Amino acid sequence: MDRDTLGDIAESAPLAGEGADYRSSAASAGKNSMSVPAQLVSQGKHRFYALVLPSSLLAETCVVEPRVENPIEGFQRLLDVKRAKSIAKYIDAGFGTVPGAVVLSAQSRAHMHYDRAAGTLTFRQDPRAFLIIDGQHRVFGFKLAKGAVDVPVVIYNKLKRSEECRLFMDINTKQRPVPNELLLDIRRLSEVETKADALLHDVFDLFHNHNDSALKGLLSPAERRKGMISRVTFNAALRSIKGAFDDASAEEVYAVLNAYLRACRHGLGLHNADEQIAHPALFKALALLFTNVAERVADRHGGKYTVANFEDVLIPFFKRLKKSDLPRAGMTHVALHEHYGKALSAGFLIKQWLFS
Repeated sequence: MDRDTLGDIAESAPLAGEGADYRSSAASAGKNSMSVPAQLVSQGKHRFYALVLPSSLLAETCVVEPRVENPIEGFQRLLDVKRAKSIAKYIDAGFGTVPGAVVLSAQSRAHMHYDRAAGTLTFRQDPRAFLIIDGQHRVFGFKLAKGAVDVPVVIYNKLKRSEECRLFMDINTKQRPVPNELLLDIRRLSEVETKADALLHDVFDLFHNHNDSALKGLLSPAERRKGMISRVTFNAALRSIKGAFDDASAEEVYAVLNAYLRACRHGLGLHNADEQIAHPALFKALALLFTNVAERVADRHGGKYTVANFEDVLIPFFKRLKKSDLPRAGMTHVALHEHYGKALSAGFLIKQWLFS
């Protein structure tokens, strides 16, 4: 399941009474009823059923109550159709599995009954038999899919609307999504990286591992950490200048960018702020500035991208900056880049460019 423990889910939804799960009779379900193997799970005072259902059946028997459509009793989020379609496409392509359990609350129309001796759960196949507590996009993705898969399901019975709301709230506040930084590593391991993603991944690793790296000790590969550059921030910064590295290898990108960033750190050092290069807004702003600076280095020094040649352009620029021009709370990288671009142009002399 995509949450810490089933216990976290269960503790928010006490059932009404000891016999609450058994008061609906199988006979009342009628000819549209079906019985499936199920396990009654007890955790203290809390109980729910764990079972497996075909995705096509979930699509036929489950509903949500979006708050916009039902402001009095509704508590679910509106459906993101694009997300549901991507799940359907994933299922039909046969790429893998959707193992997370869908969490449901049986409604009175389900006429649900559990046979403890047989270990079977009987319910009526009604279009509004179950209210979706968690997994609405998966269920609607199943409905859109051409094929069907078996889905792990957790069903609560005899919940009040207040208990359903609390269960929904607990699931959506206690579960922990996989960090984006970890997903980047997982994409590599699962061999689904694009060529562009693979290049960024390799360049990051070079900056992380090389002793001469301008970012040595300032990178966090697998998680977001304060004062360090994560893979997500690094990739976002480099994507903004990806056109400058067409057909370049990871080693070539590293060599040029490392010289540029070392020169940037020397310039920031004039303000005793060289480690502020790890500030996300500053790092992204300097990445955006790279193309402009690199063009000037190419003009002055024939395309020799050394630290000294980058410093020839950058040090005068950094000397013109004030400490107040460094990142402040709420300042975006776009605003910083705009300011830095003006500061860089302010010190550019045509005579210096012509006769250097």
